[in-house]
Formats: sequence, structure tokens, C-alpha cells
Amino acid sequence: MTPRIPPGRLRRLGPVNWTVWRVVSLVSRTPDAQLFSTLGRAGGTYRGWLHFAATVLMPGGRISRHETELVIIRVAHLRGCDYEMDHHIRLSRRAGVTPEILARALIGSEADGWSDRHRAMLAAVDELITGKDLSDTAWAALSRHLNDRGMIEFVLLVGQYDMLATTITTLRIDRDTFH
Repeated sequence: MTPRIPPGRLRRLGPVNWTVWRVVSLVSRTPDAQLFSTLGRAGGTYRGWLHFAATVLMPGGRISRHETELVIIRVAHLRGCDYEMDHHIRLSRRAGVTPEILARALIGSEADGWSDRHRAMLAAVDELITGKDLSDTAWAALSRHLNDRGMIEFVLLVGQYDMLATTITTLRIDRDTFH
């Protein structure tokens, strides 16, 4: 599909957003981190989103990077968001998500081998994505493993990547190529 809003460059992004896009592209080993070159066209709104996404949730949140990646991969899988999946499979390797763990994450909480904590997290992701809420049972299971702040961060994490999948899909942002 053709992107509904084409990625910007210096003139459309401005110097700050252009610099962020270049750094993210270099670190990601892609010639164009298209999410960033597209959303960067929103100016200060983009920077506000970037601050929220980067410092509060990933990688700056209280939930471990390994668990954060499991959550994001599950959201991306449920939402059918290949762009998120491409990036977070790569990022998750650095956080200890092996091919075996990845395969289980795609199956979900029903897969064998999860700890009670990870099973509760994955089940909660499924409920949040499919029903936009958590049952009291899912809330109780997850809250055995996360304190109040962790529960808030978890819901925000799932919501952030669900929103991002919606944005990527709606704007028809092309998948990145990697070197």
C-alpha cells in the first residue's frame, strides 16, 4: 500500500525531528526509520509522544526490558502490525528473547513453559487488545506480580503499542529495510 503521508526529510521534519530520525535510523541499521520520518512531521506533538514512549515505557519503565518486549511482540502479533513486529523481534533478541520464547509469545499465555508472572502478563495483553479492558480475574492475576505503579505502566505500555499499531496501519507506513 502507498503511505497516506509520505516520510519527511529536513524541510518537513525540522532540524530537531530530522536529527532524531537520523539517530534512530542509524541505531536501527535502516536507511529510513519510516515511523519516525513520518510522525516527525507532526512537530512538537511527535516530540511529546517520543518523550512519553521512550522515557516512561520503553526502555525507561519499571517493567523489565525482557518483559516489555514480550508484551510489545504480543500486541504486534494480535494487531497484525508487521512494522512493530520487525523492530521488536530485533530489539527483543538483545533483551534475551530467544527464538523459542518468541514462538511461545506468538502462541500466547496458553503455551507451555511460562512462569505465572509471564502467563498473567500475556493473558492480560490478550484481554486488553481484544476487549479494551481487564476482567477482575485478569487484574488479580497480574496484580500478584506488579505493584500499583507497575499495573499503571503495564496498561499504558499495552495501550501505547496498540495505539502505535493503529497509527502505523492507518497511515500505511511502509516496513523498514535493514542492513
